[in-house]
Amino acid sequence: MFKILHKTITTRTATVPYPAAEPVISEQFRGRPDFDFRAWQDARPAAAVCPTRAISTREDDGGRRVTIDLGLCIFCGQCADVSQDGAVSMTRDFELATRYRSALIATADYAINPDGTQQFLRSSHSVGADLGRAIEKTFGRSLAIREVDAGSCNGCEQEIVALNNPVHDIERFGIHFVASPRHADMLLVTGPVTRNMEMALRKTYAAMPEPKLVVAVGACGISGGIFGENYATVGSVDRVLPVDVYIPGCPPRPEALLHGILLAVGRVSERGATP
Repeated sequence: MFKILHKTITTRTATVPYPAAEPVISEQFRGRPDFDFRAWQDARPAAAVCPTRAISTREDDGGRRVTIDLGLCIFCGQCADVSQDGAVSMTRDFELATRYRSALIATADYAINPDGTQQFLRSSHSVGADLGRAIEKTFGRSLAIREVDAGSCNGCEQEIVALNNPVHDIERFGIHFVASPRHADMLLVTGPVTRNMEMALRKTYAAMPEPKLVVAVGACGISGGIFGENYATVGSVDRVLPVDVYIPGCPPRPEALLHGILLAVGRVSERGATP
């Protein structure tokens, strides 16, 4: 008994201070890929190796349009590996949660040189209009979350479980997970929505009292990820339910999940998820 007390006292606080302070992130962690559109000489190799087509190119009238979709990105880093000009690099940025699916998409237009390389013309990204809902007043003090695995590989589930451990301790914010959707304010959905889970997901959402929030977790929840849309999966969560916040990643780390959840309830501001 005394040994346990001594260990507890000497260990002190294990909980990380994020989001009040910057988290300690491993050098090996891969977060958002960064694209220097002006320096990018050829996007085709990166588009060719991208396993989810998060990078795509389209050529017409002597021009090339490159589209980057972080909602499809699984942060594998292959685009950076094949970009010899150094225009693509992997960062450790994980605060990518956004209220708008369109904010995860950026485009760049190029003129095509005779040798097939490209010359930058312009870039842009689109952001949805403000929803204008007073969610901070409604959910600012406590939040009950019902989590549904609609067909994931369980990678996101492991990170969600970590939210409840002493290191991340999401309950210090008054946020806790509940077993019944009838007690829930937020629906946290992982994985592409499989056709076997579509009806269960709809019924779970219908059982939640108003007002309610929906958060799509990971590349699969946002876009279908590597599974996409096929005979077994409907695809992204927003094809089935209205989504309030998207949290990119494959899987998103616990701090990214926490940032997205707090963004959904208006406790943190959007940091900007565009490439």
